Amino acid sequence: MGERQIDMLSEVKNKIRKFIVDNFLFGDESISLKDDVSFLETGTVDSTGMLELIAFVENEFKIPIGNDELNPENLDSINNIASFIYRKKGGNV
Repeated sequence: MGERQIDMLSEVKNKIRKFIVDNFLFGDESISLKDDVSFLETGTVDSTGMLELIAFVENEFKIPIGNDELNPENLDSINNIASFIYRKKGGNV
């Protein structure tokens, strides 16, 4: 992965983090939201919130998410979502 791709992936992670903080942590930036922490295990995002998160990812990154892609490996942490977006967009995030 080139430097440009790493920068773009970092930008994707920052957008996801901001969405999570703004919508599920009520803007409390003092809460440490690590890239690899499970949203569901920590209770950061519940099942209803996951629907909001999916809609955000589809709209923000212009990708469709199929029913077969709705799994924790794709959507349950900042790292997982960023990697999923990277794969869906063929490395062009």
